[in-house]
Amino acid sequence: MEAVTTDGRSGPSITGPPLFNCERIGKNYEGGPVVENISLELPEGGFISLLGPSGVGKTTLFNVLAGVDRPDSGKVFYKGEDITGISGRVSYMLQKDLLLEYRTVLDNVILPLLIRGQKKKAAREYAAAFFPQFGLSGYEKKYPRELSGGMRQRAALLRTCMLRNPVILLDEPFSALDAITRRRMQDWYREIAGSMKLSTIFITHDVEEALLLSDTVYILNGRPGKITRRIEVIPRRPRSRDFPVSAEFAAQKRTILEAIGL
Repeated sequence: MEAVTTDGRSGPSITGPPLFNCERIGKNYEGGPVVENISLELPEGGFISLLGPSGVGKTTLFNVLAGVDRPDSGKVFYKGEDITGISGRVSYMLQKDLLLEYRTVLDNVILPLLIRGQKKKAAREYAAAFFPQFGLSGYEKKYPRELSGGMRQRAALLRTCMLRNPVILLDEPFSALDAITRRRMQDWYREIAGSMKLSTIFITHDVEEALLLSDTVYILNGRPGKITRRIEVIPRRPRSRDFPVSAEFAAQKRTILEAIGL
């Protein structure tokens, strides 16, 4: 597999040791392979997207990367340490916000801290300090039904960030939002990831979203799912607000669409 630049030529991969990576991951279900020979590298502060059609095993791969499932082959590493099958070393946010309707927003956010054994009072004090940064000031005692879709996602993401793991896995977190709210959430997450020093692996079906957010886009195709292409997005981040209407953006979008067979 080669890395390619916007015009399709061979280009350099990100240099330096990765913060988080996996090597030759394979996972079977009911005797058949779902993903096969998957290798990814996430540098510190980096943002990579997994893009491909439904059914190629993206969520299966995330379960392995998060330590929820063990792979049938391959290894997962954090700072060079083998963490295969060990949960809790990276943060993982699913597509649905999964907020508990009978708990206040604050008490939803502190759930990971309570599971780790922290006392409720201390957990509430710790979590409340992040509410302004996440645009949730004044909503601590509200219930999820009182929040907009975007605010629910902010609350779910804050809950995911409570353990302060530097690596976060996001499985289509903005897919249920309308186009305007989604773009605002993308801009907001870029700021949060920078301020909290998060390194992100992101699942999306949206080509434009992948280009706007990512340093690197991995294309997954086939059954079992395999990485068929790795595209280094240029220019590198941070990018101009004109990037979505630039010739570079259009060329890379065309490259990705061709890579996924559209």
